[in-house]
Amino acid sequence: MSSLESNIEKWYSQIGDMTPQNLEARRDVELVITKLDDGQLRVAQINEKNEVVVNEWVKKAILLLFRLRGLEKAEVGPFEFLDKLELKTDYERRGVRVVPGASARRGSFLSPGVILMPSYVNIGAWVGPGTMVDTWATVGSCAQIGSNVHLAGGVGIGGVLEPANAVPVVIEDDAFIGSRCMIVEGARVGKGSVLGAGTILNPSIPVIDAQTGEEVSRGYVPDYCVAVSANRKREYPGGEFYLPCVLIIKRMSEGERHNKAALNDILRDHGVAT
Repeated sequence: MSSLESNIEKWYSQIGDMTPQNLEARRDVELVITKLDDGQLRVAQINEKNEVVVNEWVKKAILLLFRLRGLEKAEVGPFEFLDKLELKTDYERRGVRVVPGASARRGSFLSPGVILMPSYVNIGAWVGPGTMVDTWATVGSCAQIGSNVHLAGGVGIGGVLEPANAVPVVIEDDAFIGSRCMIVEGARVGKGSVLGAGTILNPSIPVIDAQTGEEVSRGYVPDYCVAVSANRKREYPGGEFYLPCVLIIKRMSEGERHNKAALNDILRDHGVAT
């Protein structure tokens, strides 16, 4: 355990007593936020066993930040904001393209080559190289988005900040998330996978293989799958009802790149778009 980590654990044990006057604690917490902002630290990563490992102490620093900072007013042209944390800056040096209407909070990390259409990225999030966050998409707190990902228009990537040990949403490299999808509560989309428009994924949603009818997982779409929103029938004393699920309609070869036209044909056959 590093001295910074041990200090954060110490301050977090006293979180109920923290105020902006606790300058020593604030110094340590601000250092963590700076390291998050520059990509030197991450809230979570995938280990060699393909498990998502949460760096709890980093999330604890984010929680402490909101105790240690007061509200401050910021004015940008005709707009006024009142918050405890400023927005990211210095995009040119970072190699990030930011379209007017987009914003990212300090303490999030945007890799070189990221494109932000009018969208929002919250604190603790990590966005990999070459990823596009499309119009009105939201990357919630602590979400981990891989490289060369496309989050299409209106995608909602849920934030997972509390409790500190909770696994964030993870979207792995080369994934495509269709318009208006909602990925929340620590759900995960594997490498190269595609979600059809409007798909909702959370840890309670069953992911089912259309070829076998077997439940593959809950809240996790495996690598190189094309998946869509669906429903399955369940019988209850009060009658038959249809509950949401995610249906894997195609498995691609490992490393297979998305062919947009071919994907649209596959999805159209199932009444879904990208």
